[in-house]
Amino acid sequence: MTTDSTEELLVEGVQELYYTEQQLVDALETLADQTEYEAAQQAFSEHRDETQGHVERLEDVFEAIGEEPQTKEERVVDALIEEHEQFAQENDGEMLDRYNISVGQKTEHYEIAAYGNVTSLAGKAGYDEAADLLEETLREEEDALEELSQAGEQFDQSKVES
Repeated sequence: MTTDSTEELLVEGVQELYYTEQQLVDALETLADQTEYEAAQQAFSEHRDETQGHVERLEDVFEAIGEEPQTKEERVVDALIEEHEQFAQENDGEMLDRYNISVGQKTEHYEIAAYGNVTSLAGKAGYDEAADLLEETLREEEDALEELSQAGEQFDQSKVES
């Protein structure tokens, strides 16, 4: 990837996030369906609905930066989804629940980093409206990570007590 400007980095980053969020809408539904632990299942389900909103918000970001909505494949999210599919074929129950929480946390960390980067780029490029929209999603991703982390801690506590 060769680029000449902050704006190009911003556009590519938003395109990658647009792809990521679209992939995660389906992946979060799968995680919710596969997870037996109720707190994690609920977190996945709620974040799936929120993620659909992120897709729509990214369309507003594209408009704010004067670009047509377009995806750019992101191998990181593809690898996380593929790795999960393989694990889920070979495991179930408690191990799958624990793994699902873990992969959810990994995904949130990735999204937080990506949104942090594009938010900064949007601000630097003078796209204040886009930066505000991206910042809103960044905060929601941080909240989702916190909720998943709490669900993971509760899950671990419930297994110690069993």
